[in-house]
Amino acid sequence: MFWTNKYLSPIGGITLASNGTGLTGLWFDGQRFFADTLPEEYEEKDLPVFEQARRWLDIYFSGKAPVFTPPLAFVGISPFRKRVWEIMLDIPFGETSTYGKIAQQIVWETGKAVSAQAVGGAVGHNSISLIIPCHRVVGTNGGLTGYAGGIDKKIELLKMEGVDISKFALPI
Repeated sequence: MFWTNKYLSPIGGITLASNGTGLTGLWFDGQRFFADTLPEEYEEKDLPVFEQARRWLDIYFSGKAPVFTPPLAFVGISPFRKRVWEIMLDIPFGETSTYGKIAQQIVWETGKAVSAQAVGGAVGHNSISLIIPCHRVVGTNGGLTGYAGGIDKKIELLKMEGVDISKFALPI
């Protein structure tokens, strides 16, 4: 069984999902790939994992880096996607990385060729936004490319973390 809960952030509504033990989803309402890992049948309910996620979000939206991560549950994803998400978890608050750097790290770990585009696909389908900070991944050329929640939200999140976005190329 899966459950959902809502959170109202300063930049829009958020839907949380859980399998009862870990957070399986965190999406801005209406974003691309919204609830893509959520089964058709679920119930709205408050759970301890949602309380932890809301506490994390409260700290985050106050402009501070949370010092804990709520329990996460990676549901229905490939080992490659899981590894990309784990790497994103290590990108510090207020810093960015690139699709290319993540690809290089995976090549270094596995010895297998990985493209920045493949990493981009895994980043774009991140089901636990914010906590797994896909908004901190930018184009190797300095472009603020893609964000399932919308480029406007990506910019707001980076600004809130103190990132100087003037060094990035904004999409036209």
